[in-house]
Amino acid sequence: MSIQIGQPLPDLDVDVIEDGAPVRRVSTASLFGHGRAVLFAVPGAFTPTCSDHHLPGYVQHFREFQERGVEVFGMAVNDAYVMQAWAGVQQVPPGLKLLADGNASFTRALGLEFDGTAYGMGLRARRFALYAENGVVRLLHVEAPGEFRVSTAEAMLQALPAPEASTTAG
Repeated sequence: MSIQIGQPLPDLDVDVIEDGAPVRRVSTASLFGHGRAVLFAVPGAFTPTCSDHHLPGYVQHFREFQERGVEVFGMAVNDAYVMQAWAGVQQVPPGLKLLADGNASFTRALGLEFDGTAYGMGLRARRFALYAENGVVRLLHVEAPGEFRVSTAEAMLQALPAPEASTTAG
């Protein structure tokens, strides 16, 4: 069963790529446990929709998320070196963090994995975006297979509550 609105994000370790380099292995609680954050996930770095549209949308609109006080994280079931290379090719701006969930541990804990074995991809993340406040999911947009609508940067910006409407209790 996938994570639901109102539930806390699971606490697991992931590799964080920031400013083009693998930064460190960090707990998701330390990443999402405070403040406002959007996490979007893609089936794979360097795949067509992910590289041509999904990540570029968040890169293009990153400043708008920052202006709203929202941290942005992108995730894929790839290793840290692949995510580091993808960040460089995509010119990911400083502050937009990519998470490498190489073994799909965090993805499985969220219940948002899919089996891409038939396509030679193994276990991957479903395409989704969520918004969390102080580590608790407040919005969850999971794409239907083959679609790319509800997890876009534009869709998340439109769906975000105003900062005054956000809860700050942890």
